[in-house]
Amino acid sequence: MSARKRYEVLPGRKSSLAKMETSATGEYAGKTDALAELKRLNKQTAELVRKLGAENRRAVLVVLQGVDTAGKDGAVRHVFTGVNPELCRVTAFDEPSGEELKHDYLWRINRVLPEWGQLGVFNRSHYEDAVTRRARGELSAEDMRMRLRQIADAERTWTENGMTLLKFFLHISRKEQDKRLKARREDPEKHWKIEKSDFDDRKRWGKFQHAYEEAIFQTARRHAPWYVIPADHKWYRDVVIAETLLETLRRMDPQYPEAPVKNT
Repeated sequence: MSARKRYEVLPGRKSSLAKMETSATGEYAGKTDALAELKRLNKQTAELVRKLGAENRRAVLVVLQGVDTAGKDGAVRHVFTGVNPELCRVTAFDEPSGEELKHDYLWRINRVLPEWGQLGVFNRSHYEDAVTRRARGELSAEDMRMRLRQIADAERTWTENGMTLLKFFLHISRKEQDKRLKARREDPEKHWKIEKSDFDDRKRWGKFQHAYEEAIFQTARRHAPWYVIPADHKWYRDVVIAETLLETLRRMDPQYPEAPVKNT
């Protein structure tokens, strides 16, 4: 069974994140085998993205979500290696700026959606304005459901107009998050990653898990699938995302266009 099918959340089927794997390693014997496979996948993905760019009539958007330390930055570094930077746009979403707060919460999302021919990557996304605010008690359950309905409507609009959407929840255990937060505190080169909110949100683990469960359940669609990826092992996380992306690009089958002028 492909990773795409193994970890896809089927529409209408609600599952508890606590019952889903976080430390799986699939069929790989270890990190070395997985990294060799990742290198092969990256090369094939880069070629298909070149075709997507040349075709210039569709786009792909990859959404990376997860609790703090789940590995969103790492996935960006390793999964999209080799893709032409002109065809790949990565956008990271932090707390909304003053300008962004003057608009509806989807304003900052819509203005950076990938252009035709591009592979877009969201490091955090429109789900922050539903999940994180709900987990922190800044949004009522009713308002969160309203936002999830709006998000589902927006995603349907995007996909009906030529965008292929893949949403990945990087699923780590609470024990693994503790380990990674400790590593950040002890490594001076990682101090820049530490924010007070990381530790405040750590105390809200259950609330975040519940909010993500609700978000995934309410917005999982065939045209906008969610994949819950075991992410305790960083190398397995990366290879599963890469495999799912490549399989999706193959199904899209982008083609180089014919020359506008024939040889005479």
